[in-house]
Amino acid sequence: MKKILVTGCLGQIGSELVTELRRRYGNENVVGTDIRKPEDNPVVTGGPFEIVDVTDRARLLEVAKEHKVDTIMHLAALLSAVAEAKPQLAWNINMGGLVNALEVARELKCQFFTPSSIGAFGPDTPKENTPQDTIQRPKTMYGVTKVSGELLCDYYHTKFGVDTRGVRFPGLISYVALPGGGTTDYAVDIYYEALKNGKYTSYIDKGTYMDMMYMPDAINAIITLMEADESKLKHRNAFNIAAMSFEPTQIAEEIKKHIKDFEITFEVDPVRQAIADSWPDCIDCTAAKEEWGFKAEYDLEKMTKDMLEKLKEKGI
Repeated sequence: MKKILVTGCLGQIGSELVTELRRRYGNENVVGTDIRKPEDNPVVTGGPFEIVDVTDRARLLEVAKEHKVDTIMHLAALLSAVAEAKPQLAWNINMGGLVNALEVARELKCQFFTPSSIGAFGPDTPKENTPQDTIQRPKTMYGVTKVSGELLCDYYHTKFGVDTRGVRFPGLISYVALPGGGTTDYAVDIYYEALKNGKYTSYIDKGTYMDMMYMPDAINAIITLMEADESKLKHRNAFNIAAMSFEPTQIAEEIKKHIKDFEITFEVDPVRQAIADSWPDCIDCTAAKEEWGFKAEYDLEKMTKDMLEKLKEKGI
């Protein structure tokens, strides 16, 4: 990777990915793009930035050519809960944007990354130690776009030789940018509410296990995969990765070690609960470990300590 373009760079992943890419490869070599341009955002002010709507292929191609990029990291998408509320829009952005980005990568011979998700699985998928290769019949529009995206990236590799790569992200937890409408967002919200109010009302029910990952591990996974030896990648576009699996009372108990009077209650959102129930409890990450050396550094205990410290530093 020498010159990298990141779509959707103001989102939860992009905000931290662009910062780390610029630290590693140089500010001028990482072009951030999004549909808005907040002037006070460090991602906007810290290096090249362009306004790009990923449903506009011509504009995306124009920017990629202008900056002579050799790598595209395509993050622009609607997340699970928002996508379920706006399914047609989700299809247009998640799939229309993806095929546009892939076409630009094909034309300019760029290396390509886009994330899939545990949302690509469904209720018929084995919930425990979910295999890398297994049945995928999701019941949400978000899941449908993620399965379709995995297959489309495989197609662009086999048909056109595009060096496509990707992971299936679990829920991502970050202190930098707020999440944007995902089912696993409770695992971010709970830390903010713990510090601000000493209590949290969870929309996900107790006993609902989901895979999670702290954002530093997620960012490192993207970069490690993109730098990996292509000849060793068998799966290429949809590697299972995760760092921990927990349910709401477990994260609450970990927070109580730092905030003794913290309390959690439950008001279950049936839409997001149904989505969570259709996902695995924990996934098998063996392929990612064997093919490109995936490794997570943070568990629930280490993440909770760091999240609370970093949020206090932000004045939360």
